[in-house]
Amino acid sequence: MEYLLQVKIGALIGLLLLTLFFGFIPARVKWFRHTDGTETHRTVLSLISCFAGGVFLAACLLDIIPDYLSDINSVLDARKLEINFPLPEFIMAAGFFTVLILERMVLNCREARRTLASERAPLIQDSRNSHGHGHIHGAATGPDLESSGHHVHVDFQAHSPFRSFMLFLSLSLHSVFEGLAIGLQNTDSKVLEICIAILVHKSIIVFSLSVKLVQSAIRPLWLAAYIGVFAMMSPLGIAIGISVMEAQLEAGTLIQSILEGLAAGTFIYITFLEILPHELNSPGKQLLKVLFILLGFSIMAALTFLG
Repeated sequence: MEYLLQVKIGALIGLLLLTLFFGFIPARVKWFRHTDGTETHRTVLSLISCFAGGVFLAACLLDIIPDYLSDINSVLDARKLEINFPLPEFIMAAGFFTVLILERMVLNCREARRTLASERAPLIQDSRNSHGHGHIHGAATGPDLESSGHHVHVDFQAHSPFRSFMLFLSLSLHSVFEGLAIGLQNTDSKVLEICIAILVHKSIIVFSLSVKLVQSAIRPLWLAAYIGVFAMMSPLGIAIGISVMEAQLEAGTLIQSILEGLAAGTFIYITFLEILPHELNSPGKQLLKVLFILLGFSIMAALTFLG
């Protein structure tokens, strides 16, 4: 086995193990899953979430979008396609609207089921069993639903499992392309350089992703599956790149670029309509939250600057 292939396989294994390690810290440590603790505990969790928001904001603006625009413009230039239309930006918008439409459909189905259930409920409760609770149940379906103990609307809008899944999906797709970049290299020094950068970058990303998944109240089995699958994405990309290099085939760069654009649009939606609004719209410690968002952004920006 030649040395370059050994280096790529080593990078594959290293990325897999390190991603699993950092991903399972929030998933396995009870402190992150404890939601009804003290005020200090809730504040610290919120600040960690803000830090994760800053990380995702930096990943969106400094990593995913620039990589995508560079790739698709290179593909268009190579094919000598001159289009008087902002096609790269349109593909990102398509990814954005895909998530928006899917989420609205999910919300509409939930609302329809809730309305149907309320229509089937008896108008007059059985006085022998209700003990005067009929008025309370009626009030729970009115405007005060969001302020009730269940927080049905608030929780779904804030940390919905659907949005967490889309965040996982877009990051996973991007991780495949990161791994592909390693697998397609033809020098061992370049492989090590890119691998170290991705290791540092992905360790912070997977930790932040795991925090968001924990906050979405996803079942532990599904959470473990999400982290496991995400950890395998970069190694999968490396394996695809190795296969392409060994077979000496040309990669489908145009399809790859289109998928990158859809993933970038998805990530824009999740970052600006899910993560940041939830943290900034919740009361308390507003300036401190902004500071932690800036901290997460600055760390990722520094890593990007250092290459």
